[in-house]
Order: sequence, then structure tokens, then C-alpha cells
Amino acid sequence: MKKIRCLLVDDEPLAINLLENHIAQLDFMEVVATCGNAAKAFDILRRKDIDLLFLDIQLPGISGIDFLKTLRNTPKTIMTTAYREFALDGYDLDLVDYLLKPITFDRFIKAVDRYLRNVDQDVLPMPVNTGSGFIFIKSGHKQIKVDLNEVLYIESIKDYIKLYTINNEVVAKYKISDMEIELTGKGFLRIHRSFIVNLKNITAFNAHDIEIGKSEIPIGESYKSAVLKLLRND
Repeated sequence: MKKIRCLLVDDEPLAINLLENHIAQLDFMEVVATCGNAAKAFDILRRKDIDLLFLDIQLPGISGIDFLKTLRNTPKTIMTTAYREFALDGYDLDLVDYLLKPITFDRFIKAVDRYLRNVDQDVLPMPVNTGSGFIFIKSGHKQIKVDLNEVLYIESIKDYIKLYTINNEVVAKYKISDMEIELTGKGFLRIHRSFIVNLKNITAFNAHDIEIGKSEIPIGESYKSAVLKLLRND
């Protein structure tokens, strides 16, 4: 999948920085340009190919909604706003989503997922099993080699997963249920609807959570009996 080319339009530098940080965690997205008003946004859209527009409603001179109404060839757009009441003003514009500031990463992921489904890219890939001590994870346009011994735990965020490893983090578009199947018999354990842990890297546990280094991962109620029985060697 080619990278999703994004334009960020907001007159608040902190809001731009937050979106840039969120996008930087997804290898299949890139920021082509940023700007703080509609005039500059119009010039960028005229010169560059933009797939996804993050557009603040409150801009100097002309609102984001009024600006969007002036465009003939409108890219897919996610509106951002600090005021919940303004989110009702643009429902006739065929927007992908609204994001209420401050934008959390999980809410950002949900909006990106809606975009992907909107452009018919909603088929989730499966991890590639090499038969060795590592797998390849498709993240954006790349297949990333992941050493299973270095995986600490895996977190689910909607249709995405985040792999926490000894050296870095990998975000990819997978269902955690598919990852659970792929890791069966490889020393991993599903302990919560949103978490899979590497048994080799557990440093402590109690009846409520598992510790891996400095991270505390909750044990789900429906998983507790099986998890504790395995860990206690009952």
C-alpha cells in the first residue's frame, strides 16, 4: 500500500505537532505539508497530491468548513476542532470523521481506520510466519522483521496492533485475534481482550496484572482463571 499523503491545516502549532507525532507512528502515512490558514492550504492542494486532509474548523480569515465548500476536487477530509458544538456544522460535506481536540492516539487511529475503509483498503493482512524465531509484519508499504524473543507484549487498538519490543515499537493494521492464532505455541499468551504477552519476558504477576519490566498489563476477568493457572503451574 502506498503511503497516505497528508496535509495538516491548523493555526495552532501544538495541534500540528500532535498530529505529526501521531502520523509518525504509522509507517503507511506521511505529512506532505503543514500550514496555518486556508490560502496556504489552497496553494498546497493546487501544487501537491494530497490523499487525506486534516482541517481545523476555526482558521483565520475563513473557517475550515467554508474553505472546504469552495473546493472542486476535495481530498478525503478529517475535521478537527476544540469545540464539540462546531462538529455539527459540516455533516453535508461527506467528511471522513471529526476529531475533538486534544486528539488522543486511539481516537486518531479510529479516524484513520474510517479513511482506509472509505477508500476500500479495509482488508486486514495476516502476519507472515517464517517458521523460525521471527515473523514479518506488514506496516505500511514495508514488511518489518520482528524477532519474537524481543517482543515484550502486544496491544490492540481497534483493528491495529502495537508491538512493544526491547528496542522499539511497531504499529500495524492487524486484528489481535489473528496475531493470537499466529503466535499459538510460540510462548505467547492472551491475557486480556487487548493484550498478548511474551511469557519469557514476564518479571512479576499478581491476580490483577502482569509486569513486564516497568509496564503493568491488566489481566481480563474472562482470562484470569486460565492465565493464573498457567502462571502458577497449577
